[in-house]
Amino acid sequence: MPIKELPFKKEIAYAAGMMGWSIMTNIIIVMLPYFYLPPNNSGLSPLVPQLLVFGAFNILSLIAASGRLFDAIYDPFIASLSDASNNPKGRRIPIMKYAIIPAVISCSLVFYPMVKGESITNAWWLTIVLACFFISVTTYIIPYNALLAELTHNADQKVKLSTFQQVGFVLGMIIGAMCNNYADLIQDVFKITDRAEALQYTIFCLSIFSGLVMTLPVMFIDEREYTDAKPTHIELIPALKNAFRNTNFKYYLISDFTYYIALSIISSGLLFFVTVLLGLPDSDGGKFMGTMVILSLLFYPFINYGAKKFGKKPLVLVAFAILSLIFVTIYFLGKLPFSSAMQMYILVIFASFPLASLGILPNAILADIAQNDTQETGENHEGMFFAVKYLFVKLGQTMGIAIFAMLTVYGKDPGNDYGLRLNGAVGFVLCLLAFLFFSRFKENKTSGL
Repeated sequence: MPIKELPFKKEIAYAAGMMGWSIMTNIIIVMLPYFYLPPNNSGLSPLVPQLLVFGAFNILSLIAASGRLFDAIYDPFIASLSDASNNPKGRRIPIMKYAIIPAVISCSLVFYPMVKGESITNAWWLTIVLACFFISVTTYIIPYNALLAELTHNADQKVKLSTFQQVGFVLGMIIGAMCNNYADLIQDVFKITDRAEALQYTIFCLSIFSGLVMTLPVMFIDEREYTDAKPTHIELIPALKNAFRNTNFKYYLISDFTYYIALSIISSGLLFFVTVLLGLPDSDGGKFMGTMVILSLLFYPFINYGAKKFGKKPLVLVAFAILSLIFVTIYFLGKLPFSSAMQMYILVIFASFPLASLGILPNAILADIAQNDTQETGENHEGMFFAVKYLFVKLGQTMGIAIFAMLTVYGKDPGNDYGLRLNGAVGFVLCLLAFLFFSRFKENKTSGL
């Protein structure tokens, strides 16, 4: 039976899966530091002690890092399992469906501490439920992203589906970043006085909504009709070695990893930058994030055109350069000769192009790398490439949270904000490194790379 091209409605269903897990991961990135180690003007109480380990690492940074240790083993395992699957219904979607309910439950439980106050018990609880969340969401993400290379059959289709995918991701970013706005609404409508309780209700409802959205690709895409992938018989360790032998993949991976550390620093610090450095209400964080995402959507047609006209690499390098300048600006927030709101709007306007470019192009580039490797080796192990990528994405996101949490030791409150400003300097260095490594990436425009 000939392989069909994925129709528009099913492209939307596929992108919806991205929105679902994006909501949950962005809730964790944006809300975790703010909920457990809030600034003193937030209306929330600290839930874990600000104890230092080895003189530099606080408990929250270590918790965030420890949760990803499970991924170091589990990501390649689930990729190998998916690549080798002989399930008659497909290699990817049958695995994805089992991850949805555990992801919903564990994401909600992250924000239900055992003790209502500062306690080491909460630290242990958070370690356990974060690990459960990472494992469950990985079980969905790895097969889901491997489908991108299999559902598309040329470079243009990859960029197009990656664009739809990125729309889903940024919509998830907006929804996840607006937790405080929804909490305001819940407090007003239901007369809830406890801010933490309002946030818990908000996150619980958002997690359920995320799970429902994640079911859409499972329900509406029959991967047997749109893919021609065969189970790979390569063992786990040789598959990993094969991925790392690819020089282009290594440059791609390092630059992507440093970018996600930087992005996670911005996301984790957003509410702190808004409330502490600029003195604005926390609900403005969602407003600024929404503005940035909407502006980034305006660049999508240009990104698709520019990728065909100039290639993907130049657009990615420009995005890294702009993002490095944005981090320099973060260091000086609240001290610039503009109003607080204007300073933030300047940031989000300039951040919209990097958000669009670095959202659409990296997955399309990786799909090209995976497909070219399949053609050269005769083995379909796209899942392994995406597993390694998303292992490093999640390690980057976790390191971003950990770095941000660690730097809060040096000041996170009004009048004592040096730790927040240091994040700008760290982000600048990270984006500069991403630029330098990706500049060594060799793009072959005729083959998609």
